[in-house]
Amino acid sequence: MDENFLTVSQLKSSEITDGYTFTAILVVRKITQRTTKTDNPFLSVELGDKTGSFSLICFVDQPSYNFFSEQGEGIVVAIEGTVEHYQGRFSPRLQNVKALSEEQLSQEAVQNLVETPPETPEQLKKDLDELIAFIKHSTLRATVQNVFEELGDKFLTLPAAVSMHHAYRFGLLEHTVHIGKNCRALLPLYPEVDADLAMAGGLLHDVGKALEYEGNLAFKKTTIGQLQGHVILGYRLTRKAAMKTKLSSDILDRLEHIILSHQGELEWGAAVMAATPEAVFISMVDNLDAKMGMVQRSLRQTSETEEFSEYMPGLKSPVFTLPPIYPDSDTDGQTELPIA
Repeated sequence: MDENFLTVSQLKSSEITDGYTFTAILVVRKITQRTTKTDNPFLSVELGDKTGSFSLICFVDQPSYNFFSEQGEGIVVAIEGTVEHYQGRFSPRLQNVKALSEEQLSQEAVQNLVETPPETPEQLKKDLDELIAFIKHSTLRATVQNVFEELGDKFLTLPAAVSMHHAYRFGLLEHTVHIGKNCRALLPLYPEVDADLAMAGGLLHDVGKALEYEGNLAFKKTTIGQLQGHVILGYRLTRKAAMKTKLSSDILDRLEHIILSHQGELEWGAAVMAATPEAVFISMVDNLDAKMGMVQRSLRQTSETEEFSEYMPGLKSPVFTLPPIYPDSDTDGQTELPIA
């Protein structure tokens, strides 16, 4: 990328102080319409690249309000702004903005815009295949395989969310693989949970997101995603595959229940509350990886000079980023706890 354009991590570094004028090439990730206490409309515009993101506030009387209202999400923009902070958060003042076509971007620029997991997609795909093979019941395994074959590359490249957890290219694949690996590690502790059903449900719990989201440099919900949501879309994909493989009705009912209940709470989007050992297990594992995914991403994107990440809505807190420092002792870091 042209050295004159700064990345988000560079903009947030301690070397850049308030008042500094900068230029950057960024993706418009999300635009949210809001109103002030006096009912005046404004936009909260999330911009980002592979190193992080930040939000701009565009009031209705500013040219940027009309620009972002007309252009929408998912575009690439070149911006000029001035570094400012509001209540301790990076909140620059926008001066100029223009849209860029992908033809105007160099390959290096595109690579700097696209956030991806630490693991390569090739390794994640290999891990996914191994986790499918973990399922011993042949018809259940074939049902899972059938779903992924129908989705093809669409499942491999999309995010697991637009803004909460694993919200980047290959994020859905990463989240699914981490769910499967968590299952494999934790299942021996819970013999009451059927291992095949849990692994199948874990791998399929979010497959509907492959139909819920679309995009290249930034992602948004599809029409069907808005109308039905990934829980119902995943339920439909699974039922269609099970009809092809002739999966028994009892096993299908239990598998569909995992998908319908995996979000844990009705207010979080679950169609029903988890009521089988496997469904409870997957809802907890899903919540674990979603939250730890937020932690991992915040650690990757926070400067080494910062003690705390930015506020994480999904955690309702910023993340303390400094690693523990154990004193040199004979206890290898284990200190004796005080007696209450």
